[in-house]
Amino acid sequence: MTVSLDPDRLRTFLAVAQTRSFTQAAARLGIRQPTVSQHIRKLEEATGRVLVQRDTHSVTITPDGEAMIGFARSILAAHEQAAGYFSGERPHGRLRIGMSDDLALTRLPQILRDFRRDHPLVDLDLTVDQSGTLHRRLENDRLDLFVGKRPRGESRGQLVKRDRLVWVGNAATRLEFSRPLPLVVYPAPSLSRTAMQNALERANTAYRSACVCRGVNGLIAAVAAGIGISALASSLVPVQLTPLGPQHRLPELGYIDLVLLTNPRTEQRPATKALAAAVLASGPATLTAS
Repeated sequence: MTVSLDPDRLRTFLAVAQTRSFTQAAARLGIRQPTVSQHIRKLEEATGRVLVQRDTHSVTITPDGEAMIGFARSILAAHEQAAGYFSGERPHGRLRIGMSDDLALTRLPQILRDFRRDHPLVDLDLTVDQSGTLHRRLENDRLDLFVGKRPRGESRGQLVKRDRLVWVGNAATRLEFSRPLPLVVYPAPSLSRTAMQNALERANTAYRSACVCRGVNGLIAAVAAGIGISALASSLVPVQLTPLGPQHRLPELGYIDLVLLTNPRTEQRPATKALAAAVLASGPATLTAS
């Protein structure tokens, strides 16, 4: 069987997968909702598989749909690269990139190295900081592209990975609930700090900020030294730290989205499009502790 995967339908499918909403996908793409439904139906007819299950209350991506997310990203990335090559638009100029501090521990630096090799005319201006700070820099037109976390409930950006947020300590961590739990936190605004505080407050558990760190290396060192506990995306827990399990009786922290956001003012520049395509083509494995 020959499977024809139209790029426009793949873009629509990714928008539905990211927003979990046909209405929001239509608004993001600037098309009508019936067109979104038609694109999904045509894609399912082409593959012979059900990719999206929808009822009056929710949109769910099936296992075949989850597999299609990876294929769609790779196909669209290759499509962008080919279009850029044959259009004669060689990416050039300065590209302002923001990267969440803890993502420096992942394969993202390798992606940047490969990108610089493939696009030698592009100069990089890299800012590594907390996600909250980088969101503001992007909104203030001080970044072209940002890879990091987004606040819970927001739909902006292209989802690269949804990850569980977990409590971390060291191998000897023992918690005394008769005293305020010592937390190792980033300065506000911090998504992980807010998630920890909200979870503990819902559980009526007292806490204190035992150590404030301005970078992921400081946070890892403080937790490894036993100063306190903290929270990280499960795929970003380094070997020095230990995820804390049910025996520690800590409240669930939920999930966190690792996303790619582009500046509307510069997202159509060849350099921005090329790097966005490279990150999305690499998929969730990009945002895993190396």
